[in-house]
Amino acid sequence: MVTLEVGPTLSDRDMARIARLVYDASGITLHDGKKSLVVARLQKRLRALGLTSYSDYLKYLERDATGAELEALLDAIATNHTLFFREEQHFRILEDVARRRAGSAPLAVWSAACSSGEEPYTIAMTLERMAPPCPFTLLASDISTKALTAAKRGVYKMSAVEAIPQDVLRQFFEKGLGAQSGFARIAPALQRLVEFRHLNLLEVGDLQSRFEVIFCRNVMIYFDLAVQQRVVDMLVRHLRPGGYLFISHSESLNGVTHPLKWVAPAVYQRGHA
Repeated sequence: MVTLEVGPTLSDRDMARIARLVYDASGITLHDGKKSLVVARLQKRLRALGLTSYSDYLKYLERDATGAELEALLDAIATNHTLFFREEQHFRILEDVARRRAGSAPLAVWSAACSSGEEPYTIAMTLERMAPPCPFTLLASDISTKALTAAKRGVYKMSAVEAIPQDVLRQFFEKGLGAQSGFARIAPALQRLVEFRHLNLLEVGDLQSRFEVIFCRNVMIYFDLAVQQRVVDMLVRHLRPGGYLFISHSESLNGVTHPLKWVAPAVYQRGHA
């Protein structure tokens, strides 16, 4: 008979304390139905720290003046599922925006929740493949340091890139050989076009930059209305007049007060005035 290892039990009280910590730090809402997810994500942290209960883990969090363990908690909780060319019509709209813009200055773009890098690299590939290529600056940020490390590496399983057209693969990816067989790496020339930065959207005051295009997709679904309002206010502040905000098709700005105009499914534009 095989004995299954049973981890520590997460009490409702400790779940509520973890949910409050995560909400205060990131705006992510963890309702009671997420208890099994929290257990699955945090068991490894407890084992790594040699802790046998979630109450001990919470005490450890409170004693950690460096904030490193809170960052590890957010890394564990944050969901980082994404795809290349996800919601592909958004990238066709991005091309159209790039073609219609006036002036020769680079298009300023921000991928505000870049996860493991698929979205910003897709943005970069889209703009580079235009004829002629559209000059751009591209900031890519995320709250998860783990996701950012993966994004900076730019190495993906072949299964993650198999749906990308062959001509795009040949232009922007390098196929892994030997020990790297089964993986593809973003070409260094494309990697250099993306600036990755660790940012918490709740803590962004002023990045000292204004963007013509902001992608902030599959983020609002984790926030309650109050946090959605804070994040949208911050994003609007960073949009240039006439700039565009892209959210996910699974999200909505209903209930959020904003000055943006709906121009396409999950695409909004700030007025020029």
